[in-house]
Amino acid sequence: MAYGCLALSMSLVGSYVALSKPLALVFPVFLLAWLRFGIGGIAMLRWIRKPAAEPKMTTQTRKLVFLESFLGNFLYTLCMVYGVSMSSAVSAGVIMSAIPAAIALMSWALLKEQIGRRVWAAVACGALGIGLLALAKPDSAAVAQHLGAGAPAAKVWLGNLLLFGTVLCEAFYAVIGKKLTAVLSPKRISAVINLWGFVLMTPMGAYVALHFDFTAVGAGSWALLLFYALAASVWTVWLWMTGLKSIPAARAGVFSVMLPITAAVVGVLILGERLAGTQMLAFAVALMGLVLATVPTKRTYP
Repeated sequence: MAYGCLALSMSLVGSYVALSKPLALVFPVFLLAWLRFGIGGIAMLRWIRKPAAEPKMTTQTRKLVFLESFLGNFLYTLCMVYGVSMSSAVSAGVIMSAIPAAIALMSWALLKEQIGRRVWAAVACGALGIGLLALAKPDSAAVAQHLGAGAPAAKVWLGNLLLFGTVLCEAFYAVIGKKLTAVLSPKRISAVINLWGFVLMTPMGAYVALHFDFTAVGAGSWALLLFYALAASVWTVWLWMTGLKSIPAARAGVFSVMLPITAAVVGVLILGERLAGTQMLAFAVALMGLVLATVPTKRTYP
């Protein structure tokens, strides 16, 4: 059940990362993020109330909740949306392939988790698979299509730097989330960190909203925004925290390989991209990593 929650969470992340491109063409980034947190907050009104059985949050827990939202919601959203808009799909795939390794390293350094050989092998398979998946795409064509043929190299590098920022944000998100699941329920974590995200984004989002023509947005864009908001703020967070409650953060991090894989699937099924043989090989290698990380080992008895 935990593995299923983690895989589904990262699959949803991959889908909304891919679909954030058309949304970023309609909504300014700060407004898009503000609307996301607002819609998510409305959907989680029941979850924000403190359960009777939940202990009062300590100062340390409050700090962790703020950091979880600031890094995993606020900064992650800005780095992801801006990074994808400035860079290419190839660069995004290659850079995000470092997420499992980053989570494993932070889990070892901050949570003192023991990283076994199979988990490291799974991380390597995920990086190799996602690298193959990304390198199979025409980088120059993607940049030309999204940024224009004369896109300045500095802008592409800035996009890549922002995408690397999403890797670090995702790693901190996983490690801090593991600490929070010991004292708060997945629903409560989802609602509270979303509320903080809304508060942090309100000054910039409200300012942009005052100068934005909402009547020019079509019904399709509103529907896509609703899916994006619910997936990013509600479903993925609850699923991830539910799985993380019983799985070590380093092992859970392996499931982040589903992010770029799902983004590619969305590209094939919805955006009409072709799936080459190299991409099929990438799927196989990445999924092999998941098998290595999740299949239980045989117990030895005295």
